[in-house]
Amino acid sequence: MPLPTKAIDRLFQRLMLTYGNEWTMKFEGIDMNGVKSMWAHELSSFADNLKILGWALENLPAKCPNVIEFKNLCRQAPKPDTKMLDVDKAPTHIVDAQIAEMVRVVTEQTNPNDSKRDYKAWAKKLKSRHDAGEKLEIFQVRSYKVALGITEKY
Repeated sequence: MPLPTKAIDRLFQRLMLTYGNEWTMKFEGIDMNGVKSMWAHELSSFADNLKILGWALENLPAKCPNVIEFKNLCRQAPKPDTKMLDVDKAPTHIVDAQIAEMVRVVTEQTNPNDSKRDYKAWAKKLKSRHDAGEKLEIFQVRSYKVALGITEKY
């Protein structure tokens, strides 16, 4: 989707006011509607975030840019701050129930004739590491405890 005509008109006005004759001479004898259309197409990737164009206008080079140079300048704009969604954590009893259900499903899907395979080996290994003093993430501790049936009072 190309940039809206209004955005291109404002962009061109700002560039003309900034660069004056250097800007207007750049397009002498060329159809301005065609030029604006090409700029709108070239800058279409910024249509959903016009603040990038604003940043580029605030950081213009000394020399009048062509569309490629202006597009590259837009790509140098700092990324907007990404905010994490503010969501509540799942209650512990729900997480524990889900882990227990996963263990149950895996256990049911195992081959009963395969007596050599320990499907809780991962949990036992985590418990051994934890018992040896290794610091584990809370979800790792909770996972092995639920899988091995170790209950805690909260």
